Amino acid sequence: MPLMNELPRELYRTEQSQELDRLASAVHGIPAAALMERAGRAAYRVLRRRWPEARRICIVCGGGNNAGDGYVVARFARRDGLDVRVLALVEPQRLQGAAGTAAKAYLELGKGEPFRAQALDDAEVIVDALLGTGLDRPVQGRFAEAIDAINATGLPVLAIDIPSGIHGDTGQVMGVAVHAEATPTFIVLKQGLFTADAPDFTGEVTFSALDVPAAVASNIKPSAVRITAADVNPWFVPRRRTAHKGHFGHVLVVGGDRGMGGAVRLAAEAAARLGAGLVTAATRPEHVLPILAARPEVMCRGVAGPEELEPLLARASAVVLGPGLGNSDWSRGLFERCTAFDGPLLIDADGLNLLAQTPRRRDGWVLTPHPGEAGRLLGCSAAEVQADRFAVATALQSRLGGVIALKGAGSLIRGAALTWLCDRGNPGMASGGMGDLLSGIIGALLAQGLDPETAAVSGVWLHALAADRAAADGERGLLATDLLEHLRGLANLQ
Repeated sequence: MPLMNELPRELYRTEQSQELDRLASAVHGIPAAALMERAGRAAYRVLRRRWPEARRICIVCGGGNNAGDGYVVARFARRDGLDVRVLALVEPQRLQGAAGTAAKAYLELGKGEPFRAQALDDAEVIVDALLGTGLDRPVQGRFAEAIDAINATGLPVLAIDIPSGIHGDTGQVMGVAVHAEATPTFIVLKQGLFTADAPDFTGEVTFSALDVPAAVASNIKPSAVRITAADVNPWFVPRRRTAHKGHFGHVLVVGGDRGMGGAVRLAAEAAARLGAGLVTAATRPEHVLPILAARPEVMCRGVAGPEELEPLLARASAVVLGPGLGNSDWSRGLFERCTAFDGPLLIDADGLNLLAQTPRRRDGWVLTPHPGEAGRLLGCSAAEVQADRFAVATALQSRLGGVIALKGAGSLIRGAALTWLCDRGNPGMASGGMGDLLSGIIGALLAQGLDPETAAVSGVWLHALAADRAAADGERGLLATDLLEHLRGLANLQ
């Protein structure tokens, strides 16, 4: 069996992965027991790679196929001479099918015992084989107690396929979930591994196809696609030697009510760093001098009302509306005029809050809400947004049109027909101004001729990757401006 390889692009819902398991057996002749054997072996290899010195392994098994995978891991570990302890929440004799076969094979070599929290204390590594991907309701009772006990040990945990307690479709914690340091997953990637709560619980996600032919999935459309460099790099070709600024668009950034001029400056500078030929900021007059002093390459115009936007909109290739826009009469006037702009338009921040007050639909725009803004657009709470981010991104696109970039851990980009997921980025991005940068980045790509979906996908990925590079010395204290030099470098990777 090949070693764990790079993660594939395609993501699937739980019901799709279960159907693929069935097809692997029914159509391609791979017995369920063989798949389980391969999964357990792959998980065991990750365990040995991550913790090569560990000798005492405790495997906590539940009652389904995930438990069967755990019994396979236990058998391999015992054959290698490790000190193995299997703690069962369901008697192994009650397991059916391939899981029952796997449990029986292990019990011919060693013994299992009922789960007791105290039995975890002697382990060096714990293997979570409790629940797997089929979880559809909150974890309760003995299973919840077992998860709490595993987490309380502070020991490293390997979670087979998905940390127990994480919903395979949404990434939400279903009451309580195992904190793992490594999660080997199999056959296809489950979409819930990469968004909402899941990144706090999965640790390193690795993948094995278990030698299942790719043809198994040929008739099942992925639910989403991970963004990779291959999706972004083709748009950053070398420029012609005779190019001039008129070839690369003119971004107009509109926002910056009183006290919020920094948001406009950040968006404008990000647009310039991503290669826009010209950038103009339209803001409150008192912000003009500070912005020009900080970034003289950005043209800055003080506007007292929407009528003063007319000459600026006439020259704009793309408009970024919302950074620091506020909710005043001035703000609403600019919002109404800019939403009538007939070119590429991105709305963020306060622009989204104003849109929530007067909803409308448009096909050519990009909307970039965080969960709170998404909730206001849909009339629900941020918690409800986080409960199913995939469904929310789809609902926003259906209601408002265009392209939706739902920000957060595992940012989602939803176009008319496809959902993209960005698994780059880090917690250092939880600071003021990061969203303003993203607005400027996408605005620059729109101005340079990328269609809205491509601009959003590329912009989100570049923004996250720049943040990862900027956080090389630590995530805490990361500032939005720390990303700017990295953005320029990434825009020139060809």
